[in-house]
Amino acid sequence: MDATARAIVAGLLFLFIFLSGIWLSRIGRPLNVAISTVHKLVSLATGITLLVTVYQRNRTVPLSATEWITIVVTGLCFLGNVVSGGLLSFDKPRPTVLLRVHQVVPVLTVLSTAATLYLLLSR
Repeated sequence: MDATARAIVAGLLFLFIFLSGIWLSRIGRPLNVAISTVHKLVSLATGITLLVTVYQRNRTVPLSATEWITIVVTGLCFLGNVVSGGLLSFDKPRPTVLLRVHQVVPVLTVLSTAATLYLLLSR
């Protein structure tokens, strides 16, 4: 699969992550295990797809400092999503700020991923 196709797949996976996350928030507590599992697995698949894209791009042409910075920012955003989502999945009540973080950080992740893919695919 070429890098452009991988970018399209990543975009579709992001859409599915958002839709399943919205679905999870609408059904409330306790979380539906099947939907939660699919949400987490699709998130993992998206991360792996992006890592493979970065790895293959770096093998063909070494990445610039700007590209590395956007990759690191995107990785930190992904990590923030995983941590905040994991903390939200517990049955214990969590602070409202954690929910807000998990609602805002995915948007930042999509934006940083779009910037990363733009830089990687524009050469």
